Amino acid sequence: MWTDLKARLLSAGKVKLTGVRADPYIARSTAGPGAGGTGSVFFSINGRRVRLSLSNTADIELVHLGEGNALLLFDGMEYSGILEKPAFHCPRQAYITITGSCIFQCRYCNVWKNPQKRKSIQEIEEMVESVLPDIDAISLTSGVLHSVLEEETYTLEVVRRLSRFDLPIGVSIYPLSDTSGRLKDAGATEVKYNLETATEALFSIMCPGLCRDDALNALRAAVPVFGKDHVFSNIILGLGETDEEMELCIENLCKDGIIPVIRPLTPGGELASNSSPSPKRIVQTARVHEEKLRKYGLNPKNSLTMCPSCTGCDLIPGRDT
Repeated sequence: MWTDLKARLLSAGKVKLTGVRADPYIARSTAGPGAGGTGSVFFSINGRRVRLSLSNTADIELVHLGEGNALLLFDGMEYSGILEKPAFHCPRQAYITITGSCIFQCRYCNVWKNPQKRKSIQEIEEMVESVLPDIDAISLTSGVLHSVLEEETYTLEVVRRLSRFDLPIGVSIYPLSDTSGRLKDAGATEVKYNLETATEALFSIMCPGLCRDDALNALRAAVPVFGKDHVFSNIILGLGETDEEMELCIENLCKDGIIPVIRPLTPGGELASNSSPSPKRIVQTARVHEEKLRKYGLNPKNSLTMCPSCTGCDLIPGRDT
């Protein structure tokens, strides 16, 4: 039941929140397609969660009954669950955007259109301290303020300073050739370098000025550094790739020891008028994903940080299927 319900919710993407005021349960994004939006909530049933963007015009209604108890009204059915309080960005993690602006202009992303400041290291430390002990991990992502090298250098110092919290630290930045070794030495536990698209041809259209092979080479180099089940890459589902192209991308990543995170398109940025993939396609892709992970001995349940641990935006095999 959950796999089908979550796929339908991910495809719909938005929910109208009614009932008792729910401010403590609303998360706001400063990275990705949701940057600068109206916020989102994490709805959970029996420990399985989905992230839904808030919209007063959404067809799906989520009624907050008070104290986090909630009722989802969807397709004539009622589903009882809870709203989870986000620490930063998502539940149980301090998932922090270091630099909220970017010199690159990926077509699906809102960050470059809604630039925010770079957080100071002291500010980031204070953010983590403010949600202790209610987190299990720290996750860091970042735009690129000046250059990829300068961004990495700043991120390394952030990781060093956050190591004192003795929590797993996941990092998702645009990588250079030996970024993984430097992040590991600084104290990072896991990395996520995003290929974003299933094919090189799509990447050249969606991410002008960036090189997909940089991320792919860095991912392959990261596996012996961080180990099995601790290297990830987001792949967006619904950018124009075929099912065959997506399956080949998933297989190639799994073969190299990299866990793909299959992210259904959230229409945003220059793709705001695009449609999300259908629930059927989301489930179908998740089944292929599950098969390839099993074939190559990978398990997202062993991940400690970032998207595979959160699961809010994706169908994660082993956690949602």
